[in-house]
Amino acid sequence: MLYPLKLNAAFKDYLWGGTRLRDEFNKQTDIDPVAESWELSCHHDGESIISNGEFSGKTLAQYIKTVGKDVIGTKAPKDKDFPILIKFIDAKQSLSVQVHPDDKYALLHEGESGKTEMWYVMDATPDATLI
Repeated sequence: MLYPLKLNAAFKDYLWGGTRLRDEFNKQTDIDPVAESWELSCHHDGESIISNGEFSGKTLAQYIKTVGKDVIGTKAPKDKDFPILIKFIDAKQSLSVQVHPDDKYALLHEGESGKTEMWYVMDATPDATLI
């Protein structure tokens, strides 16, 4: 039986992070700074952990492997990893330079698919910029 999964986020403490995710968004973590909370993730660097129901304590990736990839939709590629990573970012300082290769390059050099990004800015200081 399928039911809504509640997920615990994975947290990242990159140097450019702040405290807003913990202080204003009530994210439960002891790390400082809290640069990112990975809310929905099957990535090996920070997997979401299920906090309710039969699969409580299991990772989202373990859940998908157990129940089958059809749970992520009929259009999702069956031969690829879970294709979505949703995270909140608190960039108190300028972020590090980032490069996201396409699938072909990433598979050859990193052993995983490339990354396409979409940002939705929820709040920003008046002097904030995106380049």
